[in-house]
Amino acid sequence: MMSIGEQTATWCREAVARALDLVYPAECALCRVPLDHGCALCGECAADLPSLREPFCPTCGLAFDGAVDRAIDCPNCAKSSLRFEFARPAMTRDPRTLDLIHRLKYGREIHLADPLAGLAMRAFDDPRLARALELRWPLVPVPLHRSKLRQRHFNQAAEIARGLSKRTGLPLIAALARTRRTDTQTMLGRGARMTNLKGAFDLTRSGRRGLETARDGAILIDDVLTTGSTLDECAKVLRKAGVRTVVALTVMRG
Repeated sequence: MMSIGEQTATWCREAVARALDLVYPAECALCRVPLDHGCALCGECAADLPSLREPFCPTCGLAFDGAVDRAIDCPNCAKSSLRFEFARPAMTRDPRTLDLIHRLKYGREIHLADPLAGLAMRAFDDPRLARALELRWPLVPVPLHRSKLRQRHFNQAAEIARGLSKRTGLPLIAALARTRRTDTQTMLGRGARMTNLKGAFDLTRSGRRGLETARDGAILIDDVLTTGSTLDECAKVLRKAGVRTVVALTVMRG
């Protein structure tokens, strides 16, 4: 049975969804073809968006150009000691996918979270995630700082994770909090990103309770993976809390 708080949150999300149906026309977010209410991306456009395909780095998901017939050092992560086992983006970088993500994050088009979760589901084609599905590892969204959350009114990673939870049945745990506001990562290199994020995350109270039954593993969820520094810092906190294996899933590889 849901708590009063959970019932209220569910009612609010449903009310927002109904309001969005009135504000946004029932059409594809990319090609504008008319759609049924509740849909934001047509099947043709979704199928045309490029998934991440081999060859790519098995650790950070960086796509490699051309055929790869030998082991190569990933220019992004080969010299890094990462706390997550691997990160699996669902989609390769594409201006249309990036546009959807930016419209969700900066345009506050929250109705795009669900189709982005649908795109993120493609990552589960990776056989390495079969164990996570079988053992029902929780989905843990990368958190926003409370000041940014007040500004944006929602956490895009949490909304995407909610769509994934709905599709997979995996539990969703808001296990992490961003304890200090950090500079934007966009223009920073790997070293500066790591310094910027050091000590920026901690467990929430609900996270401490929820992870007691998730010692085997957890899946970090975010919208875009660029260098992996944010996911690495989050994984450090989860590992310290006793989670043995942390993997990451993102909508797109930056």
